[in-house]
Amino acid sequence: MNRLLVTIAVLLLAGCGTVHNTVRDGADERLALRGNDPVAYFTEGRPVKGDPALRAVHDGDVYRFASEANKRLFEAEPKKYAPAWTGFCASGVHYGLKAAIGADVFSVYRGRLFLFGSERSKANWSMDADDNIRLGDEYWEKELKDVPYRVQNAKRLIFKVAHYKTDRELDAEHLRRYGKLPPGAPPPR
Repeated sequence: MNRLLVTIAVLLLAGCGTVHNTVRDGADERLALRGNDPVAYFTEGRPVKGDPALRAVHDGDVYRFASEANKRLFEAEPKKYAPAWTGFCASGVHYGLKAAIGADVFSVYRGRLFLFGSERSKANWSMDADDNIRLGDEYWEKELKDVPYRVQNAKRLIFKVAHYKTDRELDAEHLRRYGKLPPGAPPPR
């Protein structure tokens, strides 16, 4: 029965959702990072809006920059500055999920830019960052990279990975480890 549901969902969702976490803005059909300058996450430690006139394309996605200097840095090493997993939420990728999110909650960890849907998901992901990156890289290469997010998520919401944990389970683990809930977590029931 589950396989039938997945087949129906895949057929209904075929072509739905993007393969990368991008948006349309003006002439830019595949704008990455919601228009934020990718280099600024590393150099300023915060999201900074890029200028639509200062653009570069990497892996089919358009990036905007706050300065010519940042554009040059990106063009010299685009893989260094482009977000991990094309900007999908890092806390979902290690579960085989592609959550399309904004670009304001982030972490630069081990020289890579990771994005999150909330401070809560960032805090919970950070508890086991190295394992989550390893799993995320594996899932990205094996099944996520070229699949539209709606199709992939339909599959993984029905067939969860064995190590899947709910937000509530992660919050409880965060509480056990650090003596407090992550930011934005509701009080325990």
